[in-house]
Amino acid sequence: MPQAAGVFKTLALKRESTYGTVAGASGAQLMRRVTSDLALTKQTYQSNEIRPDQQVADFRHGVRGVEGTLAGELSPGAYSDLISAALRRDFTDGVSATGLSITIAGSGPTYTVTRAAGSWLTDGFKRGRVVRLTAGAFNAANLNNNLLIQSMSATVLTVRALNGSALFAQGPIASATCAVVGKDTFAPTSGHTNISYTAEHWFADVAQSEVFTGVQPTKVDIGLPPTGMATVSIPVVGKDIVTATSQYFSSPSAVTTGGICAAVNGVVLLGGTAVAVLTGLSFSIDSARSADPVVGSNTLPTRFAGRITVSGQATVYFEDATLRDAFVNETPVELIVVLTSDNTAASGFVGFTLPRVILGGAGKGDGQTGIVQTHPFTATLPTTGGAGIANDLSTISVQDSAAA
Repeated sequence: MPQAAGVFKTLALKRESTYGTVAGASGAQLMRRVTSDLALTKQTYQSNEIRPDQQVADFRHGVRGVEGTLAGELSPGAYSDLISAALRRDFTDGVSATGLSITIAGSGPTYTVTRAAGSWLTDGFKRGRVVRLTAGAFNAANLNNNLLIQSMSATVLTVRALNGSALFAQGPIASATCAVVGKDTFAPTSGHTNISYTAEHWFADVAQSEVFTGVQPTKVDIGLPPTGMATVSIPVVGKDIVTATSQYFSSPSAVTTGGICAAVNGVVLLGGTAVAVLTGLSFSIDSARSADPVVGSNTLPTRFAGRITVSGQATVYFEDATLRDAFVNETPVELIVVLTSDNTAASGFVGFTLPRVILGGAGKGDGQTGIVQTHPFTATLPTTGGAGIANDLSTISVQDSAAA
C-alpha cells in the first residue's frame, strides 16, 4: 500500500456563500504552495474524578476547529484573494485617465510625467501605485513601462521605472492614456467584507480528500531576504472537516503561472527615498479572528473579526542620521515596496504602501563588518487620505498586477 507523498498533494480553494457551508464543487482554484498544513484540531477534556482504583476513567474530545498555515513564494495573482480577505476589502480595478496631453522630463533615476489639464488626484491616482502609459505616440522606452509613483501633485507625477531603465524625455504627447496596472485594495474604514473559504487537500496517490470549511486568514506575513525569493505565509483558522475517498472539487483551475518575486527585483522607498542599503525587511498584516464555544455544538458557530494591524522590521546599513532621527524624534515615514517577477519593462509585480509608519527602535549591531541598524515599526492610520488625496485612508494598500 502506498504512503502519501507531498508532490501528489494539491490544495484547492473556493469562496463560501455562507460561513462554514461547503462551497459548490466547481470553480475552485488550485493554490501554489511551499507547504500547507491545514488540519482538524479539537479541545480535549480529562476526567478529574478521584477514584478507588486511582486511575483516569474518561478522556473526551470537545470543540472542533481548523488551524494551519499556507506558506509560499510571493507571485502576482497567486495569493491576492487571501490578502484581500485579510484586509477585508476585495481588489478593484486600478484607475486610468484617457485623452491626456502628457510631457515626460528628467534624466533619471526619477522622471516627471506632467499632464496639461485635469488632476491626477481627482482621477484617483496614489503614491506607491505602479502605472503604465498605454496609449499615445510615445517613444518605445516610455510605452507600457512599469512606473512607480514616488510623489505627486495635481498635474505632476514623479516616477521611477521599476526595472531601472531610462525613460525618453518628450512631449507634449496628445491622446495619451495613463493607467494603474492590475488591481488594488487596502484596509478600509467602512464596508468591510467577511470572506470564508472551503479548502481541500487532495492526496491523489492514496485517494484521500480532506475538505475544510469556514477557512479564514488571520495573518499575512511577507518576508524579503537580501537574496532569495520573497516569501508569504498565511495562517488560517476554520470550522470543520469532511473526509472522503474521492476528490471533492471537480476540475479546479490550474495554479497561476506568474513568475516569483525576488527581493532583489523592484524598488523599496523609505521616507520617500530609494533604499539601496536594506539588508532585510519583513512585515505582517494581522487580521485577528476570535470565537467562543456554545452549548450543544462541537463546532464554533462563527469567527469574530478583530482589528487589522500592520507591523514589521527593517534592517539597513547605518550610513546617515535619517532613520535614526526619525526614531528619536518619533517622525512618521512612508514605506513603499514593489517587487517584480522579472526585469522586463512590463513585468508582473506586487506592491505594498504603508503611508504612515512609526519606527520603534534604531539599535545597531557591531563587529568587523558593516554596522546594521534595526528598525521595528508599526503602521498607523494616516491623518488624511482617500478621494482627492495622494494616499488611501488606510494603514496599508496593496497592488497586484495579476489579481483576479
